[in-house]
Amino acid sequence: MLIFRQLFDQQSATYTYLLADSKTGAAVIIDPVFEQVRRDAALMEELGLQLMYTLDTHVHADHVTGAWLLKRRTGSQIAVSASSGAKGADRYLSHGDQVSFGGRYLMVRATPGHTSGCLTFVLDNETMAFTGDCVLIRGSGRTDFQEGDPHEMYRSIHTQIFTLPESCLLYPAHDYRGLTVTSVGEERHFNPRLGGQLSENDFVGYMKNLQLPHPRKMDIAVPANLECGLTQSDPTAAAEPDWAPLAYTFAGIWEIEPNWLEENADAVQLVDVRELVEFEGALGHIRGAKLIPLGELSQRVDELDRERPVVTICRAGGRSAQATLIAQQAGFGKVANLAGGMLRWRAEGRGVDGGSA
Repeated sequence: MLIFRQLFDQQSATYTYLLADSKTGAAVIIDPVFEQVRRDAALMEELGLQLMYTLDTHVHADHVTGAWLLKRRTGSQIAVSASSGAKGADRYLSHGDQVSFGGRYLMVRATPGHTSGCLTFVLDNETMAFTGDCVLIRGSGRTDFQEGDPHEMYRSIHTQIFTLPESCLLYPAHDYRGLTVTSVGEERHFNPRLGGQLSENDFVGYMKNLQLPHPRKMDIAVPANLECGLTQSDPTAAAEPDWAPLAYTFAGIWEIEPNWLEENADAVQLVDVRELVEFEGALGHIRGAKLIPLGELSQRVDELDRERPVVTICRAGGRSAQATLIAQQAGFGKVANLAGGMLRWRAEGRGVDGGSA
């Protein structure tokens, strides 16, 4: 029997897929996210699985892969496309290759177009396929950077994905609406960019007029992913925090999710490092937060209790990330940054004092 789990990273809207052979416990993970390695490793340990490979469908521009970190933690091998340009992998995959895990395997299909090194992984019995940013649910990946080509993507999809059985389930690398899965038959009929009688020229015209901004993390993610997520700051070298479910970012910052903080705010010290005008401004502030502007923090750290965990807060998470480093340098051992800051807190409808509608 196949063990299958679909996991989600909220910050980048990335799906990570864990597949394992239940008889042997051998597993592969597709498109792991750096900040979620702790979660993924814990799940595999609970299920008694041995990770054989990390697989990336392409060189991502919106998040850093967890491949290198998982290799450090589990001894797994890193496998990427031979056309990706990435360095540091253990195995370079080409069209027609197979990636085995126990008695199961994934078939490798080259599906360039979003990037020149995109792969789709098809389960051995053709009941599931993992399409990366090639086919999305009622959409497709963009083609306007990283050697993208709409002509190539159209041909990839129609020759390598739409030729699978109509009942084959398609699992994309992203979805921004909460949708989780589609099928070959659905996308062949209903995809507004690719389905029905739409031609290659129709698709190319659509893609050339998307006019989307580049991903926010592109300047960090692409160079890091070209080295399979290699980082000099390895969180596995030290004991992981146990006072809250934290995620470690590629920048070397421990972050905390808003939902946990909302439920456990009384157990921590909330330190808002914005300026007074922002603290009292439109975004408001979290009830119980202590205002210490970032520029004053190093001189005022003694106002904080060194025995209680500290969560730093700012508008979007940048200044508060710096604040965690200042606190750590001052000897605070339990410090985390609020992921996404007040912008995300408000966007998710969480309560504030002050602010405007």
